[in-house]
Amino acid sequence: MELCYVEGLPIHIKNIASYLRIITGLQLNIFIKIMEVQMGEEFYQCSICQKDFATKSSLVQHTRIHTGEKPYQCSQCPKEFSQRASLVRHMQVHTGEKPFKCSVCLKNFSEKASVVQHMRLHTGEKPYKCSVCLKNFAYRSSVSQHMRVHTGEKPFKCLVCLKDFTQNKHLVQHMRTHTGERPYKCSDCLKDFTYKTALVQHIRIHTGEKPYQCSECQKDFSHKSDLVKHMRSHTKEKLYHCSLCPKGFSYKNSLTQHMKVHTGERPYSCLVCLKDFSRKHHLVKHMNLHLGEKPYSCSVCLKSFPQKQNIIQHMRVHTGEKPNQCAVCLKEFKQNSYLVKHLKLHKRKKL
Repeated sequence: MELCYVEGLPIHIKNIASYLRIITGLQLNIFIKIMEVQMGEEFYQCSICQKDFATKSSLVQHTRIHTGEKPYQCSQCPKEFSQRASLVRHMQVHTGEKPFKCSVCLKNFSEKASVVQHMRLHTGEKPYKCSVCLKNFAYRSSVSQHMRVHTGEKPFKCLVCLKDFTQNKHLVQHMRTHTGERPYKCSDCLKDFTYKTALVQHIRIHTGEKPYQCSECQKDFSHKSDLVKHMRSHTKEKLYHCSLCPKGFSYKNSLTQHMKVHTGERPYSCLVCLKDFSRKHHLVKHMNLHLGEKPYSCSVCLKSFPQKQNIIQHMRVHTGEKPNQCAVCLKEFKQNSYLVKHLKLHKRKKL
């Protein structure tokens, strides 16, 4: 006869339902836990976070969150998974199977859960709320990740350098610094990349895509960071300031170049005449003089020049432009050097 003991009383398994109707003062969840122990069932506890699990297999799967272990590998690509079900869902990426469709935009998905989450883009629904700051989220996983902002928890640890991370994907990306893995390859030039975002940006070199447009001058850019930098040319924002003089700059490399004015540094040297330059492009232009190269050609008379500044000045012969004006007599000149000579005449007259 199958018996179990509750509060010292022998209870036949078949009479449990009857016993539940007559017991008093014993909470149902406590009773159920006692029954499971009596019937030989155990609770499996995680030794790291003390979370309980009803089955040993559930504990094994949970432990992989802490260890980062991913025993299930895709046969088509290097991607790995901690659970077999995740691998099965992933395989639909390679088969192209997408049996679930959004009723609004008709976009197809490989999983039903993905459709449910996708619909929140159309409805704006954010059913999950942070209990600390009350911020709303569209996905449950987003709340779990967000809570780590408040708790400071970093459950994902690198087994090589012991660095901690708040998200598993950050740990996966970090591990590539140790393994040297570059899983993302360009189909055009076969160049490898560590991160998918780097590959996406690289592809624009081949496609010519420039998805970021300046709202002021409509100039297009391949990368968002380039647009952010470009906007400073309109706002005149100067984030970088020289520590030796009041001058400010919109770009960090401009400040780096400016500092050479104070230090006198000229790291670029001409191999022919040993003349030094503070900037690389100044050396490149200078080398045209030695090589006899004249890459800048006038579109009117086809005359060629070694430096861009030369052709700018030359074009004034055709346009008649005289942008350099004397502040004393208002006489205009095509080149600044002519204005400098002219100003010396005024100085002599004063003497």
